[in-house]
Amino acid sequence: MKRWDVVVVLVALAVAGGLYFSGLLRADTPGGVAVVYVNGVEKARLSLLQDTEYRVETEHGYNIVVVKDGKAEIIDADCPDKICVNHKPISFRKESITCLPHKVVVEIEGGNENSVDAVVQ
Repeated sequence: MKRWDVVVVLVALAVAGGLYFSGLLRADTPGGVAVVYVNGVEKARLSLLQDTEYRVETEHGYNIVVVKDGKAEIIDADCPDKICVNHKPISFRKESITCLPHKVVVEIEGGNENSVDAVVQ
């Protein structure tokens, strides 16, 4: 390795470290909104930066969406299967929770993109 190779590597590391510590490259940086849709129509936009609770009333039943600690989840619903209630909290862009019986979708917009393509159990 030559002297300039070392200088280039050190500069690249310094830039990457600066971006990381400024929050631009960190996955845990909060942001974005949880958008609640009922039958494809937007009903609410809930900031992930503020803890809140939102009750979604549909002609088929209700869902309770909670935003806490930068994550959104459905904590209660009167649907028969409760798949939406058992879904893990979401916080990354394009993640969603769907309640098919009530036609409710909670989707994250803005914020950070998930670096994981898929999870297999």
